[in-house]
Order: sequence, then structure tokens, then C-alpha cells
Amino acid sequence: MRRRAAEVLLGNWTGASTVPSPALYPHQWSWDSAFIAIGLRHLSPERAQRELETLLAAQWDDGRVPHIVFNPAVPLGAYFPSPDFWRSSTAGRAAGAPAATETSGIVQPPVHALAAWLVHRSDPDLSRRRGFLERAWPALVAWHDYLRRCRDFGGDGLAAVLHPWEPGMDNSPCWDEPLDRVEPAPAGSFRRADLGHGDRADRPTDLDYGRYVALAAHYRDHGYRDAGTEHAFVVEDPGFNALLALSENALAAIAGELGRDAAPHRSRARRLTAALVERLWDEEAGLFLCRDVRTGTLVRDRSVTGLLPLALPSLPGPVAQALVRTMTGPHFGLGTACGLVPSCDLRGRAFDASRYWRGPAWFNVNWLLERGLRQHGETGLADALEQAVLASAGGSGFAEYVDPHTGQARGATGFSWTAAVVLDLLARTGRAAEAQAGTAAGAAAAVAKAGG
Repeated sequence: MRRRAAEVLLGNWTGASTVPSPALYPHQWSWDSAFIAIGLRHLSPERAQRELETLLAAQWDDGRVPHIVFNPAVPLGAYFPSPDFWRSSTAGRAAGAPAATETSGIVQPPVHALAAWLVHRSDPDLSRRRGFLERAWPALVAWHDYLRRCRDFGGDGLAAVLHPWEPGMDNSPCWDEPLDRVEPAPAGSFRRADLGHGDRADRPTDLDYGRYVALAAHYRDHGYRDAGTEHAFVVEDPGFNALLALSENALAAIAGELGRDAAPHRSRARRLTAALVERLWDEEAGLFLCRDVRTGTLVRDRSVTGLLPLALPSLPGPVAQALVRTMTGPHFGLGTACGLVPSCDLRGRAFDASRYWRGPAWFNVNWLLERGLRQHGETGLADALEQAVLASAGGSGFAEYVDPHTGQARGATGFSWTAAVVLDLLARTGRAAEAQAGTAAGAAAAVAKAGG
């Protein structure tokens, strides 16, 4: 499995970064690259560093890290929305979009500081020789500062997302209510390249896509300005903010390595955790809920995003225990079916075992939940989830996501972050010792042969 996972990441490497899937997603995606770097560090720490460096080199002057960095060698028609839709170098000029690199104008979950810290720890000597953390530090601080300065629409310290693509769970049922007030772009005004590479039943609907396009075009046409623009979609997402808090803790660790003051980052992680509990925790639902900032109300749909705060080390014990009960209960069913946590409520009104983030199980999310279970003392559940991730990933051909009942592959196969989290789990288990002695050496040799 280690060799097969390594082959996926080596095959999807472009020379500067790794695409999630060569056909379906032929560019660099923001939170994908963070997870990819976490896996790549076990094959080539230097390549893992380069993965993050390439992404951060496309950062905007206002601090945002764009959700897509476009490869100029890829034809425009290979993916939509393409660079000519985003027009970042012209429409984003006021926000400081890079002049020489085409990017999107929206963001994705801030996992990057966590990834940078884990990559550093995989080979500290190499990291110090290359000055990896010293160069990444200002970009990571500016990225977090952007979210604190420009995205606190609710005034409570949580970062809001302005598009369903930003929290990374594009068509989650949690977005249905906020999206109801968005007039979709006309069907004939765009062409969905994704349907040429995936089953329509696995993808967001045309209505969803029309609304995605309308929101992105509105943001673009208003110069990618956050303040002073009327945004139809403004949501506080618990998963996005949990990952921000997790990365603030990682920034504190990086600060310690660099001899800087770690206290502000630890303090912010604590404040974010407290704000999550205060604003988004729902005792009756047994998990965190999204908040529609426009209406001030919690969205009642249960999604896996509401379980992700379990990854936070300072989460209050009773809240963590309630999350575990919810995860193992009838709504998410951990330990049943294929053993993975689905992307939304198994009993929910919108559950669909095939359609993207409306039911299928995703490997990066289950990797985060496995870490959360382990750090809150649920070792048996963490071990079971780890084994389910490995079995489902290997059995599905490293699928993008899988049917949570059967484990059947959905979306793309040979998917990069699936291979990456497999490599990380294998490296973190003593059960992989024999494989490390043999196939890891072969994987390292393959990386060297491919150019480091």
C-alpha cells in the first residue's frame, strides 16, 4: 500500500506542486496541497516543502491564500472556472493579486501552518538548512491575519466564508438555506468541465453550480473586496474555524522554533476554541452547527464539519465526549458499514451516498477525526478508524471519496490527498515497520529519480 500511495503522489507531481487529480483537478488546490505535503514528507521532505512554497508564492498582498493556483500549461477548457473567469490579475488588483500568477479569488480552509510544522518535524536539519520555516512564517502569519482582519463578519472572532467552495465542502446540505437567496447564473453562461470526468450523480447539481458561479462572479465584479460589499452568502463554519485554531497552535510551535513570541498564537487558538463553543455548539444536536451570519441563525443540518473541532486539544472534555457520542451514534455511524464517518447525517433530509459532500466519506476529514479521537483518549475508536481509512483507501484505488455504506469508489481515483493521508497513517503506526524497511527505500529512490 505504501508503494501504491507513493506512486499516486509521484504520478500527480507537476514539477513544482501536486495536482489532486490530473483529469478532474489539473491545477494546484490550497487545502489539498496542505494534506499532500503532510503525506509527501514521508517520501521527500524537500518536495513537501516545495509543495507549500509554491502555494504560498501565489499569496495575495492582503494575505489571502487563493484556493486555486493555475498551471499555465493546462488549456483553459480543462477546468471551469478557469483563469479567464476569475481575472485575478485585473479584478483582484486592489487586493494585491499576484501579477505573474493566475489564481482564483476565494480561499479554502487554513490547514497550512499545521502542514508546515509537520513537514519541518519530518527533517528539521533539512528544514533549517533551507530556511523553510523562516520563509514560510511571514506568509502564514499574513494569511491568518487576513482571516482575522477581513472575515470576522459576525464580530465574535470567527472567520466567515463567502462561498460554498471556501470551507471545501462544496455542496454540503448546510449551504442549502443560505444559497436559497442566491439567483443562479443562467445555465447557458458556463460549461461544467467536471462532468466530462465524473459521473453526474457524484457531482453537485446544475442548480448548485449556477449559484456557485453567481457568487464567484459577484465577488470578482466587486474587486474581491470583503468589507463594503453586500455578500449573499456569509457563513461561520465550525470546520474552517477549527482548522484555523489548529493552525494557530502550529504557528505557536513554529514561533518557538524560530525564537519568536508564541503566546499570541496560543491565545488566539484558545479564543477561537471558546468562540466556537459559544457561537456554534448545539447541545441538543450533539455537535457544532454552521451559522448563517446574514440571519444570525444556526443551520440545523448535521454535517461532518460539526465534528471537526474534536481535533482541537483544548476543547472542553464534555463537548469532546458529546462529539464522540454523536460520531458513533445513528447520525454518523462510526464503526458500522465501511467504518468511515460520512460527510453528513445518515438520517438527514438531504443524505445521498453518492453525491460529493452530501453523504460520501472523505479521507482527509477522517484523518482529522482519527487525530481528534486519539488526542482525546479514544484510542480504540482511533485505531478502528485508522484501519478503516487504510482499507477503504486501498480497496477503492485511492478514491476521492467513497460510498459510506459500501466503500465503493466515487469521484476520481488515484486522488492525491487520499494517498497522502494513507502514507501519514502508515508512517505513524508501528505496524508499518517492515514496510518502511523495504518499500519506503524504494519510494525514496523513486522520488530521487524523479528529481527530488
